[in-house]
Amino acid sequence: MTDTDASKDTAKLVELLDDKPIAMMTTFGPEGPRSIPMARQEVEPSAELWFITARDTEHTRAVQADPRVSLTFSARDSWVALTGHAQVVDDDAKLEELWNTFAEAWLPEGPDSARAVLIRVDVEKAEYWDTPGGKIASLLSFAKVKLTGDTYDADHGTIEP
Repeated sequence: MTDTDASKDTAKLVELLDDKPIAMMTTFGPEGPRSIPMARQEVEPSAELWFITARDTEHTRAVQADPRVSLTFSARDSWVALTGHAQVVDDDAKLEELWNTFAEAWLPEGPDSARAVLIRVDVEKAEYWDTPGGKIASLLSFAKVKLTGDTYDADHGTIEP
């Protein structure tokens, strides 16, 4: 794969994640696999994802014990599955930059709280399914399946940034 292809693939990943703010994050800590919803704060063009969380949570401890994570995002017309490595990051400036009212709902003390911390996920592999054209294209594809027996039309790809 050329650098241009990798750059296009990463751009596709960032584009697909743009309207998907909530992921199911699966950690693989000492207690075994555990999935929880997490609000994605930012997707870097270099395929890093940022999450704000509390330091004293089971998923934060799981990431510290085993950095492997799996993330899944979905919308009406596209789906993304990611695997990568996570790390707990203490960066007050980045925390302040990413802070929003949604984070405040979980951490009412604000970004200066000793409990507030970041989780950064470096994506190693991504797989996506996209039905360009949105809901109408999806409905037409479903109708085609019913009428012809052909398979559902979706753009599918694997990205390794």
